Amino acid sequence: MTTAEAYAVCREIAQREAKNFYYAFRVLPDHKRNGMCAVYAFMRRADDIADDEAMPIEQRRVVMQQWVENWRAARQMGVSPDPVFIALNDTQKRFTIPDALLEELVQGTTMDLEPRPEPGSGLQTFDTFDDLYRYCYLVASVVGLVCIRIFGYSDVRAEKLAEETGIAFQLTNILRDVKEDVERERVYVPLDMLQRFGVAPEDLLRIAKGAPLNTDVRGMLRTLGADAWRYYNAGEALIPLIDADSRAALWVLVRIYSGLLKRIDARDGDVFSERVSVPTLAKVLILAQGAAMALRNRMVS
Repeated sequence: MTTAEAYAVCREIAQREAKNFYYAFRVLPDHKRNGMCAVYAFMRRADDIADDEAMPIEQRRVVMQQWVENWRAARQMGVSPDPVFIALNDTQKRFTIPDALLEELVQGTTMDLEPRPEPGSGLQTFDTFDDLYRYCYLVASVVGLVCIRIFGYSDVRAEKLAEETGIAFQLTNILRDVKEDVERERVYVPLDMLQRFGVAPEDLLRIAKGAPLNTDVRGMLRTLGADAWRYYNAGEALIPLIDADSRAALWVLVRIYSGLLKRIDARDGDVFSERVSVPTLAKVLILAQGAAMALRNRMVS
């Protein structure tokens, strides 16, 4: 398979699965869009293995380990029958993406396969916000650090800002997915925050099954949302630090994800009665604004 064919496979995966991310990919120059699609396809495969409930966790660990070993072999040898690995190898070379970042990304994904039971509950939890931050760093901030290498930057301040932007995005995802995650026996809201509001992990499970949403849980989710808003400031500061031809893509991502958080706020933390999302029309409007921004940036650069 040629590199061009491998990228075509990754673009198809991104177009089918990426949802919010793909809107941002659309306003990038072709070579950067290809790179983003390769990285996304790699992440998607790792997430699919970790979340495949058709397999017990023990089997998922085995499948994940084999997949990681295949990727490492492809990276070392420079050849692979897997189109995602072919495209990713080319992206790494083209944009100087260090192996260590992708290894951290895999480490983050495999954390979901490591049981962290709260005694007596069987639910996976984090003890503190620092523990949650580390998880968010591995599954989201690392993505941001990879993305800015594709976007292009010269100011080292961009790296910390990309890290914090990833935290904002992942906290938003965690808020949106509280119900789905607790049904999978995962609670990402850390125990110290739960305890501060007098909420037990089992309370979230009861609400997911239909119990009323009480003021303590609403207050806790509002507080986690406020934490996310503070990190969104980093996204705004990051935009002017990356190459002009990529600023619109980051702008689109920040607008879509922050728009999702606004909708969660508008529901006063109710992420249980229905899944909160940004409507397609709103995303299209953001994409149109991003496309106009990308055109202006290319004309003046």
